[in-house]
Amino acid sequence: MLSPLRSLATDAYERLLRWELSGSPTHVAVIQDGNRRYASEQGADASDGHREGAETTEAVLDWCAELGIDELTLYAFSTENFNRPADEREALFDLLERKLLEFADADRVQTEGVRIRAIGEVDRLPDRVREAVDYAERRTRDHDGFYLNIALAYGGRAELLGAARDIASDVAAGDLDSTSVTPDTIQDRLYEGPTRDVDLIIRTGGDERTSNFLPWHANGNEAAVYFCAPYWPEFRKIDFLRAIRTYESREESWRETKTRRALALVRALENDRADAGAVRERLAERLPSDESGPLREETEFDQPAD
Repeated sequence: MLSPLRSLATDAYERLLRWELSGSPTHVAVIQDGNRRYASEQGADASDGHREGAETTEAVLDWCAELGIDELTLYAFSTENFNRPADEREALFDLLERKLLEFADADRVQTEGVRIRAIGEVDRLPDRVREAVDYAERRTRDHDGFYLNIALAYGGRAELLGAARDIASDVAAGDLDSTSVTPDTIQDRLYEGPTRDVDLIIRTGGDERTSNFLPWHANGNEAAVYFCAPYWPEFRKIDFLRAIRTYESREESWRETKTRRALALVRALENDRADAGAVRERLAERLPSDESGPLREETEFDQPAD
């Protein structure tokens, strides 16, 4: 439990972070790492760590609603997790089943219009978990207020491999021309779930890798990534806000980079287009005020002779 002084400092820092933010990502994906290590350090069983981690998950849903985030994808169970000890797997399956059923019936889900969907090789899961997934998806299938995707028995390589095999099969059968394959062709064959590209990936627990998570939706979108040390049960709102701040900084930097590239293109074409000056000025205005001046000078047209 935090001391009163530390609690006041944390509250003040949280307000500062909120003040610094000007917006939020649309789709956040989270790798909830560290449940077992947290439990071990507490002298508890792994299942206790997973249960406390589930409480953090519910808190994150509240933070998403507060910040206006539209979609959240949680890495709940990877294909590699099947290699864990049988008793740990069973305890985790019990937790997943219970939480899916509870959340599908929760008042907030019905009021806020949360739609729950599972992505991954769900058919590899025990019957009781698959039934809970079916129930949650049926119960919320008409909702569109917020999208919650739960990655279960998920592996990014397996997802892409499945899409490639489907395309190859269609081409071999003559149902698809190989020259007509586009990114949309692949997108249509991925697991049904995410409705948009991922803007931000968060990983807790100290490891700095994305672990085969949503390679198409995240890497293809050049998503921002935020790695942090706290184990998932210890993840706090200020950690979440820091992640959002990282996303905003990356977006601002990327916008400036694209604008600079566009300005360079205008410079190359300025002698060929009469309206290049106006385009250049509009682009320059999108850069910070302390930088746009020099850029305008660097790209200024030669004045016509009198």
